[in-house]
Amino acid sequence: MSVEHPFAKFVRILGKGKQGSRSLSETEAYEAMGMVLRDEVEDVQLGAFLMLLRVKEETDAELCGFIRAAKEFIDSSITSPLGNTLDWPSYSGKHKHLPWYVLSALLLAHNKIPVFMHGAGGHTEGRLYTENILPELGINICNSVDEARQQIASDHFAYLPLKNFCPKLHDIIDLRNTLGLRSPVHTMARLLNPSKADHVLIGIFHPSYRPVHQDAALALAYKNISVFKGEAGEVERKPDARCLVQRIMENEQGDWVKADEEWPPLIPVRHVKETGMSVKPLIDLWRGDISHDYGVNAIVGTTAIALQNLGKADSQEQALDLAQQLWQERDLTRF
Repeated sequence: MSVEHPFAKFVRILGKGKQGSRSLSETEAYEAMGMVLRDEVEDVQLGAFLMLLRVKEETDAELCGFIRAAKEFIDSSITSPLGNTLDWPSYSGKHKHLPWYVLSALLLAHNKIPVFMHGAGGHTEGRLYTENILPELGINICNSVDEARQQIASDHFAYLPLKNFCPKLHDIIDLRNTLGLRSPVHTMARLLNPSKADHVLIGIFHPSYRPVHQDAALALAYKNISVFKGEAGEVERKPDARCLVQRIMENEQGDWVKADEEWPPLIPVRHVKETGMSVKPLIDLWRGDISHDYGVNAIVGTTAIALQNLGKADSQEQALDLAQQLWQERDLTRF
């Protein structure tokens, strides 16, 4: 008699019909992701598991369980915090608007605010990813945690691909073109915080994931989290739309609590997509060789959210004023 595979129970929980299926508990999610990361799952089981989760969408409890399991693997390569950094996940890529978020991150680094960016690229055709952009700006892609630590110390910025600190999760993200859909790993990767930073920015695409990330972050005892619907899912504020930022922050009593704040549009007119995607306009705008109203406001608006998260400003107005000042005083010869 054949024996049921140990992972089969998790597929059954998720896929047992409209009446019988349910979400995983945090403990079940932890166990399931642990098996995935240890390669104890058959390929057909992994595909079914990922797509069943994709259809129903992950709960905060499932995210917590997945992340706790992943952290056990990540902690084997990142054994200590990478300094007092701002953790910045970048997993979506851009295809309609230029990647202005990169200049926001570098603007902060230029002002000696350490930024640790992590991500994955190439999984969706027709998108421009961070790891494609940085080399054209003269910035190295880090190959190891130690290299990232050194680069943050010297340049206040480092980008480390997911494949260099959790290869199995990177392999699952790369299934995008095989499965035809993004998997829950795209969701959980944003909340990994591998640098163990006290400040984290998270950009999401689907608005329903905002409170899920917020609740999961609170359960994970994360500090200073800001989650918002970013352009294409990256950590980039859309300057021509309202922006709801859902945070984890410390209140006057010293407790870490949820807080929601809406930021109004910075420009009144909705902008159409770019006709071409390249890095050159980013360099030209930084140097002051071109003007780009959408780009400048995307950079300043994103930087303002980061500054508020970092405790550099007490209000939206102060954050925007400081972000504008940093932009105006940037070193035009940087690139």
